[in-house]
Amino acid sequence: MQTHLPPDADSGLVLEPFRGVRYAHVRADGLANVTSPPYDVIGPGTLERLLAASPYNIVRLILPTLDPATSGISGARPDGIPERGDPRAGGEIAAARLRGWLADGVLATDDKPALYVYEQRGPSFVQRGLIGLVGVASAAIHPHEDVMPGPVAGRRELMAITRSNLEPILLVYNGEAGAGGHGGSAGTPGVWASAVTRLVGLTADEQAPLACAVTDDGVSHRLWALTDPAEHAAIAADLASRTALIADGHHRYAAYGELREMIRAHGLGDGPWDFGLAFLVDADAYPLSLGPIHRVIPRLDPATAARLAARAFTVTSLGDCGVERLPDALRRLAEAGRDETAFLLAGADGFALISRPDTGELAAAMPVDASERWRALDASVMQELLLARLWSIKDNDRDVLISHNAEEAVRLAAQTGGTAVLCNPMGLAAVIDLAAHGERVPRKSTSFGPKPRTGLVLRTFE
Repeated sequence: MQTHLPPDADSGLVLEPFRGVRYAHVRADGLANVTSPPYDVIGPGTLERLLAASPYNIVRLILPTLDPATSGISGARPDGIPERGDPRAGGEIAAARLRGWLADGVLATDDKPALYVYEQRGPSFVQRGLIGLVGVASAAIHPHEDVMPGPVAGRRELMAITRSNLEPILLVYNGEAGAGGHGGSAGTPGVWASAVTRLVGLTADEQAPLACAVTDDGVSHRLWALTDPAEHAAIAADLASRTALIADGHHRYAAYGELREMIRAHGLGDGPWDFGLAFLVDADAYPLSLGPIHRVIPRLDPATAARLAARAFTVTSLGDCGVERLPDALRRLAEAGRDETAFLLAGADGFALISRPDTGELAAAMPVDASERWRALDASVMQELLLARLWSIKDNDRDVLISHNAEEAVRLAAQTGGTAVLCNPMGLAAVIDLAAHGERVPRKSTSFGPKPRTGLVLRTFE
């Protein structure tokens, strides 16, 4: 699985050890109850379960304004759509909680700088990698997805006020290719696997973990700390001529950069803001999956959505909308999307498959400077033709909601009197091709997984 461009000279990947902040066993209610998925995949139902699981769940730090216990801060719009709240107010709340949990011994800082081996194991997968600090604005780290200013600013304010990175971004690199190259076969790390991957595997197979948990999705999570300077040096040498692709966390990585610029603009030089928390995975040894991200347009009723879409798409009604019919509708979407762009509209009026976009309308909708490879993406067709040209909606994080789960998207559309746009997953080859040419797919177009669990290890600037 090729993930990135060959590095330029002196631009290799750096992963620095740090003193992690972790939940103390004697105070936490079990790691499964105090950790969470990444902030941007937490839907309303999941949020309620996390808040109920423990008064110390990490969601109270990463989404502080959505906690009902937060006095005076509203975390939802009147129509019930989740909202991130005021970033500065949320940052102050999270910072106070973080200080309190550290003072009370709920969280504790490890004694020695470490790189942390992290394993996720589910019924059909194993993923292992290293958690450490990567350089901000590094030439060795390649984004592939656009970001929106609002979410970036929200994450930046949270980091600035709490003086922390509360959750890692997800990076992938090619370990089988050898330093500075590509290639190798996916699967179990072999004789040519990177030194990093071999060390990660030996640690996970032969040492007792620092922490472990099994979450309600049946996935086990285990963590080890590598504190030996010799191991740190071996890892640094192996990564020195490699590069990595951002698989998940583009908004957080952009926030790392904005925070660094903001602090330097105030006259401060080098410091902890020059690095950000990341989970690095060898994609040749542990191939990631790539899923779709769906859209929900509140208050756009499905009948109107289908009628407007018919100006440029073939619209096929699939009948009544219901969770029990969703698998069949998604199967029809997958079939239609094999050879052409297709989307599934869902709402109170039922399911409608829209496909075969008109070539003239499509050409007129696309930016004149966009490459052919970018124009061919389903995500580009959705953003420029369906949303902007046919529905007169400019993509933004307030009017165009995202969901990583099709069932959740359909429910949210029904609750808001709106329309869900369900998508097929983007092809990995298209993602790599765009990144290799320095282009980015529209925001929230790719969902790489498995995603790291938030709260297993934090990082503060202190």
